Amino acid sequence: MTLAKRTALLSVSDKTGVADFARALVDCGFDLLSTGGTAKHLRDAGLPVRDVSDATGFPEILDGRVKTLHPVVHAGLLARRDVDEHMGKLRRISINPIDVVVVNLYPFVETIRKPGIEFEEAVEQIDIGGPSMLRSAAKNFASVTVIIDSADYARAAEQFRGQGNTTPEFRAELAAKVFVATSQYDAAIANYLSAHATPAAEGETQWPAVYSLSLPLAQSMRYGENPHQAAAFYRDPSTHETSLATAQQLHGKELSYNNILDAEGALEMVRDFAELAPSAAVIVKHSNPCGIAIGGKPFDAYERARATDPDSAFGGIVALSAEVDGETAEAINATFNEIVIAPSFTQEALAILTKKKNLRLLATGKFTAKQSTRVVRGIVGGAVVTDRDLGMIQTKDLRVVTKVVPAQHDLDGLLFAWRCVKWVKSNAIVYASHEATLGIGAGQMSRVDAAHLGARKARVPLKGAYMASDAFFPFRDCVDIAHEHGIKAIIQPGGSVRDEEVIAAVNDFGIAMVFTGMRHFRH
Repeated sequence: MTLAKRTALLSVSDKTGVADFARALVDCGFDLLSTGGTAKHLRDAGLPVRDVSDATGFPEILDGRVKTLHPVVHAGLLARRDVDEHMGKLRRISINPIDVVVVNLYPFVETIRKPGIEFEEAVEQIDIGGPSMLRSAAKNFASVTVIIDSADYARAAEQFRGQGNTTPEFRAELAAKVFVATSQYDAAIANYLSAHATPAAEGETQWPAVYSLSLPLAQSMRYGENPHQAAAFYRDPSTHETSLATAQQLHGKELSYNNILDAEGALEMVRDFAELAPSAAVIVKHSNPCGIAIGGKPFDAYERARATDPDSAFGGIVALSAEVDGETAEAINATFNEIVIAPSFTQEALAILTKKKNLRLLATGKFTAKQSTRVVRGIVGGAVVTDRDLGMIQTKDLRVVTKVVPAQHDLDGLLFAWRCVKWVKSNAIVYASHEATLGIGAGQMSRVDAAHLGARKARVPLKGAYMASDAFFPFRDCVDIAHEHGIKAIIQPGGSVRDEEVIAAVNDFGIAMVFTGMRHFRH
């Protein structure tokens, strides 16, 4: 092997853009080394490539499990260019330094997300050689350019063409990116294998012995929940569903800590209602909805949501399930809002909304289905981990417990109210029609106080409306309040030791009531 020419080693699972980058490397005087499918891909693109096995003198074996795990590769990556003993040793044993490494990893995370994936298939997607090369190259970033993300190809090519090499600062940045990515990769493997080490008993969840998280920094913030607190936002790059983390900010100043929490809540809420009507709207303040509504077009849904509690809606977060048009934008601009988040915005809407320089506009793209993931919440000295609350009740799941049997029309209204109360901080009571919240009682220590609060905040008479409770009634007092306001039907989980007393009260008043068998505490 000659030591005169620089060498680049490319071995990628995702081949997006790799041929173009390899061509730029060849133009800059690099020899190309590659493996398996990547070598074929580069040759098919007309590029001169040598197989790693030719450089190492050792063939790929064990169905490709061993191909780059060799001293020729790792000595070429790890040798310090500023240490004469290192470079002299390479010359004496004819090992060429490797100056560029382009590697991305087997799609382990994507594989385990597939329904019905077999354990053995998942294990075969655990990359060994890739992380080893990446870590060797990243450790020696003083001399080696290591690329794990195809988004960095253009920048690296520009530097090679412009100045013959990448800058030390860029190499350090790329190395840090590698260690973040490999730590996330290892964490996903550790969680998966730990959960499978001991099969869970039927109906139980098998939790990993160590729950690992590795999230890259997305944004440092001016302050946290309050100005005297520091804060930062970390993003999970493995998340591909609709989320605040994947939304594109089109306008407005940087999101704050509280903005992120409220906007996340608003987006999660409105996604629950998107399937019910062409348009849904949610307005959120301090993690609680001020109003939720559905309608035939975004303007109708927004106006109904805002009508629930326009005082509280001032300075809120607006989330919509459909593209924001000019009419809706005018309505939104008529009051002060912090954020508008929606799948998209028409050019007319953007022209209207961007008149307010501080209004943040976030576009999510078309909503995707929610995935079964877990939620981590930190406490001092640890964290609690829970399944995401994706519980949803359908008509067939309801149990009518009263003499008055609700018609299908009323069941539809009750189910709408139930979707709403799921998103209100406990203790929660919601009054609603078929298409909008009418009064929201949120976050009270007493359920009866929540019932009073929701009724007091209602701007319209509640006669004929529906009441939803996020947990069972411990006493009949909420039923008395419902009767006082002319509530037509109630939906609640049931399960109290006083259920019979509550049912008797509802029957006395001629109100219909259904049990869900599911509660939605929200803390």
